[in-house]
Amino acid sequence: MSSIVKNSFRFVFFILIQRYVLNEIPPLHQFVTPYLYFLFILWLPFSINRFLLLLIAFLFGLTLDYFTQTPGLHAAPCLLIAYIRPYLLNLLIPQETTEQSYIEPSFKSMGGAPYSLYVFLLTFIHHFYLVLIEWLQFGDFIFFIGKVAATTAISLLLIFVTEMLFFRKAKFKTNAAYL
Repeated sequence: MSSIVKNSFRFVFFILIQRYVLNEIPPLHQFVTPYLYFLFILWLPFSINRFLLLLIAFLFGLTLDYFTQTPGLHAAPCLLIAYIRPYLLNLLIPQETTEQSYIEPSFKSMGGAPYSLYVFLLTFIHHFYLVLIEWLQFGDFIFFIGKVAATTAISLLLIFVTEMLFFRKAKFKTNAAYL
């Protein structure tokens, strides 16, 4: 399947799952709000142009904002994690091996520990910024950190369940000149 078709399907899939499934779950104890949609940005290919990555992330967040009627609430955190993503990937994996061999981030392409750290850091940053924008103030700092931690924990659980349910084959890049 073409990368554009696959990522277009993921775009629609994550928007629909977030809007019609996860947003319909009532918040648990004022803390937990399950978010999974930003996994689309984390799964984009290594080789994507940075400007295109930012544009896709902004449009993705804006699309979810349109469906949830929250202007800018999801677009800003999506843009932030898309901006941080290339720098984090450069820190976590050696350039000469993984990015040249594999198409997109996964357990197999990055290894278990780097991929888990990658997912954890971007999830935490996304949720921290989302909750901060949602409140536009810290208010009660303990409640703020509790909401960020609980939302991050449930989202990480959803991400790892999604990883197990939708196993993605780590495809190697091929060079057509050598075929």
